[in-house]
Amino acid sequence: MTPPQRRRRFPTAGPEPTPQPPQEGQDPPGGPKKNPERLYVITGPDGAERSELDLVTLIVAHADPPPSATPEQAALLRLCTAPLSVAELSAYLSLPFSVVTVLLTELLTAELVTARAPVIRQALADRSLLEAVMHGLQRL
Repeated sequence: MTPPQRRRRFPTAGPEPTPQPPQEGQDPPGGPKKNPERLYVITGPDGAERSELDLVTLIVAHADPPPSATPEQAALLRLCTAPLSVAELSAYLSLPFSVVTVLLTELLTAELVTARAPVIRQALADRSLLEAVMHGLQRL
């Protein structure tokens, strides 16, 4: 049995359709893109001072989003129920690091979130601790 043959389609003589711009609320072809005007609207004027936040600074929320919070701030507060780094928040929200820093600065001044340094573990464990674990395992 032979597979069915496909027929070749020839272009029509009419004009090619022009791509329509995305309507309000739709993502443009190729995925969502944030334009600079939109980012300026999110962050507001850049006159305020920013907190010294690093990519690995952990953010933890203390409260639910207030009704006056912007959608981006509300999303940050919902994500931060467990500690997350600023880099993770930036990736989850698809926003640049600088925009997330401005939003977090506003939340820090309103005392809705806390920023803390990441937990850095020692390169080598304490010898006495390792010996205590080894003796405990030998007793089992």
